[in-house]
Amino acid sequence: MIRDSKTSEEKRHLAVDLGAGSGRVVAGRIRDGRLELQIVSRFRTPLLLDATSGYQCWDTDGILREITTGLERCAEEGPIASIGVDSWGSDYVLLDANLEQVGKAVSYRDKRTAGMMEHVWARLPAAEIYRRTGIQLQPFNTLYQLAATVLQEPQWAEQARHLLMIPDYLHFRLSGVVSNEYTNATTTQMCGVDGSWDPALAEAAGLTRCLMQPPVAAATVLGETHAGTGRAKVVAPATHDTASAVAGAPLEDASEAYISSGTWSLMGVESPVLITSAEGLRMNFTNEGGLERRFRVLKNIMGMWLIQRICEEHKVASVSRLVAEASALPAWQLLINPNDPLFRNPPLMTDAIRAYCHRTQQPEPRTAAQMARCVFDSLALAYRCVKEDLEILLQRKLRRIRIVGGGSQNQLLNQLCADACELPVVAGPVEASALGNLIAQMIALEVVENLEVARELIRSSFRMREFLPGASVPVEAYCRFKQLLSTHYQTGATCA
Repeated sequence: MIRDSKTSEEKRHLAVDLGAGSGRVVAGRIRDGRLELQIVSRFRTPLLLDATSGYQCWDTDGILREITTGLERCAEEGPIASIGVDSWGSDYVLLDANLEQVGKAVSYRDKRTAGMMEHVWARLPAAEIYRRTGIQLQPFNTLYQLAATVLQEPQWAEQARHLLMIPDYLHFRLSGVVSNEYTNATTTQMCGVDGSWDPALAEAAGLTRCLMQPPVAAATVLGETHAGTGRAKVVAPATHDTASAVAGAPLEDASEAYISSGTWSLMGVESPVLITSAEGLRMNFTNEGGLERRFRVLKNIMGMWLIQRICEEHKVASVSRLVAEASALPAWQLLINPNDPLFRNPPLMTDAIRAYCHRTQQPEPRTAAQMARCVFDSLALAYRCVKEDLEILLQRKLRRIRIVGGGSQNQLLNQLCADACELPVVAGPVEASALGNLIAQMIALEVVENLEVARELIRSSFRMREFLPGASVPVEAYCRFKQLLSTHYQTGATCA
């Protein structure tokens, strides 16, 4: 069932889709049986360096100003039915008993979590944490960020009474309602496989009290906002951006994998059940929550973050031109492990890539195009590794990969993915996270019946492009890449 906007006073729904690099406010509505989108505004996600602590932090007030500007701009064109926010995971805001912010919203890219995984594992072993949560072991997970806060900023932990993930905090600022939404809660590595907070994990982080509310399901109406909208509903969508992106991916069946391609590349499958086997732990797969309590069995791969940094450092004005220049270069010559800690947040990505190539006895790339070619080839081979691991984990073959998000516009990477994975690739829609956000709002307000109906609506509303496998990856290149995955060259440590 779909209710056309003509029967609901032409009201639009507003998705605030925040990435760690940029954000956008997107309006959506259904007209004549098709889903229409309008980009209301785009902005850089504001970061700041805290003068007191030296931490790299999110400017949450700056983000809220951008949201309010988008709201007001959209409200000038007509009534708004609802608004919802999705963002990257892991990061949070602490509030005290008076609902005032405690400390700063520290970015997952800050170095404060160095050594925190081992600190927490001394209290609760890694295998037990994975068994309890099904979440990939990553040093920036909320669990390890909180452990860093307890050790380094104990006064913050002492004053804190609430922990809100970034979208939860923005929903609080918009509606006054304190809540924790389910899909983002599952990314923290503090939420049990049953969808509730695990006290043993809070204790392992060093917390003396629970700071979180019982998670609310995605597509929950939280309240109303009066900020220039005429009492629009504030709806918690799937607030983790990948959860929204997967909801916005028009998957047809269980034989399809997805790649949500943006700052990160999140590759996996949608599953009705968690996969928390010993094999899943060995491969370090994560089981994050999704819309309608489906699970996203996936791996995190560093994505367009590397290209964003290369473009900034080389003052590249046109990414499409850079992709074209990279396309003209020979394939599979220079390779890196995109997930090496060296690339997490170096002072200069250019220097980090050159240093990596030098340490692995490869020629050092000189131009932006050479570096981009190295990144694109390496990402495609990383996709192949995850595809092969997924097929082992699922004990079945995949038949297609859907790439959604901003990275789906990169035709070179799409073709490389098809070639490396030896599967057809369907690219699009570009605004998958915003779409997933919007359809959750529509489900909450009973404009759309459920996720299956919403995905059919997306398939009929947006054009996709298919890429078929072409040139094969040389065996030597893939073997060389697999060898690179075995070592973290920043520390010499063996990869998990």
